[in-house]
Amino acid sequence: MNDTAKDARFWDKLARKYAKGPIADVEGYERTLEATRRRLRSSDNVLEFGAGTGTTALKLAPSVARYTASDISGEMIAIGREKAVAEGCANVAFEQATMDDPPWPEGSFDAVLAFNVLHLIKDRTPVLANVRRLLKPGGLFISKTPGLSDMGPLIPVMVFGLRLIGKAPTVSFFRAAALERQIEAAGFAIEERALHKSKGRDTRPFLVARRSA
Repeated sequence: MNDTAKDARFWDKLARKYAKGPIADVEGYERTLEATRRRLRSSDNVLEFGAGTGTTALKLAPSVARYTASDISGEMIAIGREKAVAEGCANVAFEQATMDDPPWPEGSFDAVLAFNVLHLIKDRTPVLANVRRLLKPGGLFISKTPGLSDMGPLIPVMVFGLRLIGKAPTVSFFRAAALERQIEAAGFAIEERALHKSKGRDTRPFLVARRSA
């Protein structure tokens, strides 16, 4: 079983519990939502990958024409669909997919969003290449991701221990500056940087990057 399949099973098992969990940093989360809305247009076709159970998707979908929320976990997607029906949100579609091999045609989206997921990807290089391919020329890639290597030496030890006992999925360690360089190397120009936190050392840098021609 490959890493993606293992991670999908991990999130499938956790999905119902995850859906009931509170947002840890509400102030930082609201800041991210507002900053993202400012970058979206009512005519946009948007993709979010790593969308989980769709909390963010359902908050942002009213701001755009079409919103596709994807995740590797079929159970997360099932919960997202349930929530969309309950909330009467008609312009959001939930699809199980992986960004290693995305099913959408080239140039399908005006914006691609990735919140709290890039650090859960083993190899970001092909994923970022696919993000660029899926975007229209000049399209936006908007992300917020914890740079775990910026958070002190104990985090890797803790995550390694959790993975040994099956309590954590794939986790990648990098500094925020290294992620910026990787995004730029994938063919993007970073237009906005911000730290959307209200407490602690988990800065979760917010980045807006535009696809170069």
